[in-house]
Amino acid sequence: MASPTAPVASFAEIRALIPELPGPDLDAATATAEREAKLTKPAGALGRLEEFSAWLATWQGRHPPRIEHPRVAVFAGNHGVAARGVSAFPAAVTAQMVQNFIAGGAAVNQLCKSADADLRVYEMALDQPTKDFSIAPAMSEDECARAMAYGMMAVEPGVDLLCLGEMGIANTTSAAALCLALYGGTAEDWTGPGTGVAGAALTNKIAVVSESVAKHQSATSDPLHVLRHLGGHELAAIAGAVLAARLARVPVVLDGYACTAAASVLQRLDSRLLDHCLVAHVSAEPGHRRLLEKIDKRAVVDLGMRLGEASGAALAIHILRAAVACHTGMATFGEAGVSGKA
Repeated sequence: MASPTAPVASFAEIRALIPELPGPDLDAATATAEREAKLTKPAGALGRLEEFSAWLATWQGRHPPRIEHPRVAVFAGNHGVAARGVSAFPAAVTAQMVQNFIAGGAAVNQLCKSADADLRVYEMALDQPTKDFSIAPAMSEDECARAMAYGMMAVEPGVDLLCLGEMGIANTTSAAALCLALYGGTAEDWTGPGTGVAGAALTNKIAVVSESVAKHQSATSDPLHVLRHLGGHELAAIAGAVLAARLARVPVVLDGYACTAAASVLQRLDSRLLDHCLVAHVSAEPGHRRLLEKIDKRAVVDLGMRLGEASGAALAIHILRAAVACHTGMATFGEAGVSGKA
């Protein structure tokens, strides 16, 4: 297990990274399109698989694209707002699930084995939860920037696809609060059952989200301050990992609602900052579909999942590999001696 010992960063340093981020590699995109047009199939016949292979090449900056060393990174953090009874499970479950990841007993372990992916679990000081954001900002600027810098360390040389996820009791409450602060609407629009709250418990969760965002209204003009006021250590780490991946030309697959909410902080900083990201699946958490509309993303699959822990992101590796296999392995019309379109 890793420990959060990244060098101190600041929001100013994080903002300074943005102009340095590379854009799409247009040469790789062109090479992909040219090969795709020659493959033994009608144009567009593989649907979104064609889109995925082009996306991978464009953001890896090479043609053909490859997925040889995918990494699944799960960040785990505890939230002080859990004390408000917003989850069906106690905060102790976060650490217990981390141990389950280590023992190989969680769903994400099985999905990573199936996809031949490297799983890393990053424990974010679970004995030091964020402050209860219904009372005070969840993190100081220093704490939030440190967590983002820590998340950046998940992007190591050789990784060619980064799949991100999280574990943290009460993080769907944090996700709902982030989305409400970033995109407006009502707390009801963004707040769902999470681990399974219903009835009076769900009503309480909605009220906590509404009251908390109102309390931190002064921070909502700056996405990074929204993150520090209403986010969590693990959500800040995800945002940092997304930035680091862009710097290293590593495409990113985001998991469910909480993970996408964390990344959406960057989208509010600059609408182009998530161009190198796909969203793996549409969570059963109702706010996720609304969030995908806001950030203009269409998920890879819609299977009614709501587990978190990067389960959907790990599953998407299979589909992305299938896209690469078709793009690189199919014969062209000329190679196969098949007549092209008349």
